[in-house]
Amino acid sequence: MGTAKIDEASLRNTVEAFYARVREDEQLGPLFNDAIDDWPEHLDRLAAFWSSVMLGTGRYKGQPVPAHLRHRDQMSPELFERWLEIWARATDETMPPSAARALQEKARRIAQSLQLALFFRLDTDAPSRAPRAAVEAN
Repeated sequence: MGTAKIDEASLRNTVEAFYARVREDEQLGPLFNDAIDDWPEHLDRLAAFWSSVMLGTGRYKGQPVPAHLRHRDQMSPELFERWLEIWARATDETMPPSAARALQEKARRIAQSLQLALFFRLDTDAPSRAPRAAVEAN
């Protein structure tokens, strides 16, 4: 995955640079600043998260989906895109190109998974399978 240039220190630097921007962002700042009471603790948690994801350290022990579910009413797919834009800029500026690309791709997959958990709802009125007559006709 191109993690050779990614280490604990570079991940921490990236997380700090990224969240400094998020806190100042017009769209994301209010959401994050309202949701997070202890920024140093949050930065430690997110550095551990990225260490676990990119380096396989197992340092992160949290549950991202329940943590985000609490804020679902304030979130939107557009805010996820904004988050990814800021993440791309931060990683481009703090990491070598191959490491930045690896972090951006991982973030995109994580964002997709979180959005599915937050926003996807099955249509409960839809039949669970094709009607028997339609299946037999084929």
